[in-house]
Amino acid sequence: MLSLIRLAAGALLTASASTSPSIAVAAARPGPSHWVATWQASPQRVWGAGFLFPTGIPDVLRNQTFRQTARISLGGLQLRVRFSNAYGTAPVRIGAASVAGSAGAPPVALSFDGQPGAAIPPGQDRVSDPLALPTRDLQAIQVDVYVPAATRLQTFHWDGRQTSAIAPGNQTGNAALADSTPTTARLFMTGIEVEAPAAARSVVVIGDSITDGATASLDHDQRWTDHLAARLAPQGMAVVNAGISGGRLLRDGMGESALSRFQRDVLEQPGVASVVVLVGINDISWPGTAFARDQARPTLAELQAGYRQLIERAHAHGVRIIGATLTPFAGALPGTPLDDYHAPAKDKLRQQLNAWLRREAPFDAVVDLDRALRDPTDHTRLAPAYDSGDHLHPGDAGNRAMAEAVDLAVFGE
Repeated sequence: MLSLIRLAAGALLTASASTSPSIAVAAARPGPSHWVATWQASPQRVWGAGFLFPTGIPDVLRNQTFRQTARISLGGLQLRVRFSNAYGTAPVRIGAASVAGSAGAPPVALSFDGQPGAAIPPGQDRVSDPLALPTRDLQAIQVDVYVPAATRLQTFHWDGRQTSAIAPGNQTGNAALADSTPTTARLFMTGIEVEAPAAARSVVVIGDSITDGATASLDHDQRWTDHLAARLAPQGMAVVNAGISGGRLLRDGMGESALSRFQRDVLEQPGVASVVVLVGINDISWPGTAFARDQARPTLAELQAGYRQLIERAHAHGVRIIGATLTPFAGALPGTPLDDYHAPAKDKLRQQLNAWLRREAPFDAVVDLDRALRDPTDHTRLAPAYDSGDHLHPGDAGNRAMAEAVDLAVFGE
């Protein structure tokens, strides 16, 4: 129905160009609308130099512009951008920011309470003023942020699956950057919201590297949430990715635990109606590896209790919550410092958890991603066609298969 309304509105606007001014004004008058989260990159604390993985960003930016691309899921008449200083110990001062409707398009300046810049206090975020830039579903836009003063980078999103760029000076008004340096991390921007019809709503997917898109093709929007967004956009549903590589359910990992960040990354998202939970494999597999050498593996009861907490909190906010089974990982990460990520005892716990998810867990619905991706001849392994090659993360075909395994009816009417 929402798609038909959009088509009818588009036809009326087209017709108005050749009819009377009064008809044009009537056609342009918007109906009921609200703000809906359409894109997200969950913030993480920047880790120190001794961590297993490099950050991919400098320690400080000074008189530099950061440009990144984001493919929104649902379009709208206006947009606004959310910037974060979640883990900073000093204010982040934005000198200027802009949005371009596509790569190479002229950027349009953002404002903050009518001003070109803003200061974001430590531990807080800041939303730009609404920008009258109409967008369509699945449109890729560019966002630039200029920081004039020395700015220590303490908040980021490590695995953006998109090439971003750092360039000297204030280039927020430039269609093309000069003298830029690439990175795949994201800085400053953590969300995009659009003004959409009143019936539009958001689905948040909270998870780890499998949701974050760790091995999806760079710059090609091949995460499983990207494919799910393409399926849901015609129904007026946005999909926002709250995955953090190295994320866990119960404990902090390469970001806060799902329990800790559920309020911020899920329940506080504008227009959220449903959440999909795909997290837990790092809880099971990190203990005993270089990530958490001395940590004890959680019990099945502890994992179940963690899921129940998320369910209770979602229901208390009127949010529908969908669980997902954990996918196979036998032989994971061979030839790396984490080649002990898999062990038979770990997989036994995964299968016990999956059995509970399928039969007893109090989710509103469960998506069986384990069944969708596993090798039919060996249920402990990913099917070769869906394996990225590291035996843990799905490749592009696997990401598509995950999205196609979701019965859209789980999101309700």
